[in-house]
Amino acid sequence: MTAAIACHVARAGGTVDQLTQLLLHPEHEGGRHARHIALRSGQSRALVYIRRVWASAAAAVGSTRGLESRYDAYEVLAALRDRIETTPWRGQRGRTALRVLRAHLNFAETAGGPLHHASERQTAEEAGISRTTLRGVYETVLKPLGWLRRLRVGHGREGSTWYLDDGSTNRHGSPASLSRFRTTQYPPDPALEEWPTPETATTADIDSTVISQLMGHDAFAHHALGSSALMVIGALHLRSRQTVGELIGASSVSRATAYRTLHRLALHGLVQQTDRTWTLTPHALEGIGVSARTSEVAPDAPLAQAWDDVAQRHRTRGVAARRKALHAAQRAAYRNTLDRLAEHRSKAVLIVRDGRRVLIPASRADEIPASWLSPDGSVLDPATGRPAADWHVATDGRLILITPADQRSYDELAAAHAQALSEWESAA
Repeated sequence: MTAAIACHVARAGGTVDQLTQLLLHPEHEGGRHARHIALRSGQSRALVYIRRVWASAAAAVGSTRGLESRYDAYEVLAALRDRIETTPWRGQRGRTALRVLRAHLNFAETAGGPLHHASERQTAEEAGISRTTLRGVYETVLKPLGWLRRLRVGHGREGSTWYLDDGSTNRHGSPASLSRFRTTQYPPDPALEEWPTPETATTADIDSTVISQLMGHDAFAHHALGSSALMVIGALHLRSRQTVGELIGASSVSRATAYRTLHRLALHGLVQQTDRTWTLTPHALEGIGVSARTSEVAPDAPLAQAWDDVAQRHRTRGVAARRKALHAAQRAAYRNTLDRLAEHRSKAVLIVRDGRRVLIPASRADEIPASWLSPDGSVLDPATGRPAADWHVATDGRLILITPADQRSYDELAAAHAQALSEWESAA
């Protein structure tokens, strides 16, 4: 709360003295923490704390840009999209990170700014990957390198709150190596499954919009065409007629991966070779609202098969549908649990009292058997049929046991509270 107030004062052109006056004002609710420090540790300690918060807030405000309109927000998102498309995403982990980041960019464009809401299941479905893979990319690439910040973890029916950043902590443009091995026997990062080569450039050149439209399809699942095919298609759609060497730099894939991916795409009639250059076939991107940027077509070039047929050949057809069905079942089970908690439902409990086994039913009063309730509303002992003085039905319907130790008056409770508060303040 103090940091938020400090950022607001800094963005409004205020000073540290004005922030101090605002926080230490006795009627300002936001300065409670600063006033508590002054009361507990002295005025000087509170001033040091306020100056430290002000320095952090001033640095944060100075390095960020305020979004005053929706036009400014879309301008920031467009610049972020350009940075994503020119950043080399090397290796399997890097290409998967691009799919996740592009999914969040779709959510941000819908929300109208970098601040947006998205659940893990929703993002996994958009990117066309599993939740396990999604979490790994979050923790190893996107969050450490400054592309994404989770401001609030989702709870209940609300997804997590995310903020899209420009990956400024990744100045060199590639996912950082996380491997502890530094010998020639291991790649810099085994998860990338590739060695960095001097052929790959320091910048990439792809069309992430096409990638975002294709990545959720079964044809680009892990065991089908995969993420490398997305990178090659995105690079060829942006700039046609590229040689293998140019394609390596534009799509950030190794030479072996480029040849293997081009051969696989050619088998499905998605790319064609003319002399030493490669282009997308005219029907390569049918069904997603775009066409290949090429004018010359070989007369014997095979037409691209339907995307479902491609997925069928790789035995991945239905992966996205099964993933959505699983997520829907998980959401239904979770919401059912939330509804039960909201109704204060719980399973029956069996206790032993005075050598007898007593069954405590579910918490709602209307679920207690009628034989257990007397006409005046008191609880009857099911064994004897007499009123049980210690058992009561609470206002929320729970069946509770009140012992003599709980029979304290209001004055006794107030005195106990005052004593506990005094002990806590003395310890502090």
